[in-house]
Amino acid sequence: MIVHSPAALKYKPARIISLVPSQTELLFQLQLEEQVVGITKFCIYPETWKSSKTIIGGTKNINLEKIKQLNPDLIIANKEENEKQQMLELAKDYPVWITDVSNLGDSLKMIEDIGVLTHSNQPAQTLTAGIQSAFNSLIPIKKPLNCCYVIWKNPYMVAAAATFINDMLQRCGLQNMFAGINRYPEINIENLKEQHCDLLILSTEPYPFTQVHVNELQEQLPETKIIIADGEMFSWYGSRLLLAPAYFKKLIATIETIK
Repeated sequence: MIVHSPAALKYKPARIISLVPSQTELLFQLQLEEQVVGITKFCIYPETWKSSKTIIGGTKNINLEKIKQLNPDLIIANKEENEKQQMLELAKDYPVWITDVSNLGDSLKMIEDIGVLTHSNQPAQTLTAGIQSAFNSLIPIKKPLNCCYVIWKNPYMVAAAATFINDMLQRCGLQNMFAGINRYPEINIENLKEQHCDLLILSTEPYPFTQVHVNELQEQLPETKIIIADGEMFSWYGSRLLLAPAYFKKLIATIETIK
């Protein structure tokens, strides 16, 4: 079944499968090591779980047979990161909780909902209070910049409106030049030139941009500031949010020093 309310689950889950890396890390933060039995190959935190938990495939290509063998009493998924049809198939046999996160408020609610689902209310509330406090201390960049956050190459794809990344950009005081388009549109270099991109941010994930890509693009966009950013800090909406504001502060300081 699809679980529509965290209070609908009347028992404490003892065999949890997580299909989302950022939420897997959250389950670790909530001290649910014994309860989590399966994770995806992309769930890299905590590192020890890659060898101690069963890997059930990728976020969009799960192994139904391995899940069947684990016999979970709760599967935690995400609307954007997992395939709808696969989730519906799993829901025929197991309780599936599907999160939908597009901003900080959504993430805080998601954390507290999972706290209720897993009977970890107190650590979840402590975590959300810490995250909210950390973001309250974040001071946006002094000079608003017309920016573009690139997540993919060939074709170039960017984070636009209705994305968690866009919310993080706004909290840093950066003006997303594609905020008038939803989700992850394809763009080209000419788009960036025409719209006078002040700051081009290349993410380390899902495409692993490096300094080589910065150098290539700088030749085509000599007037644009181009930087590499930690994709986990901009897109992981679980317990990693505790670390994000401190990272954003350093990133803002770096941007302000670029000529």
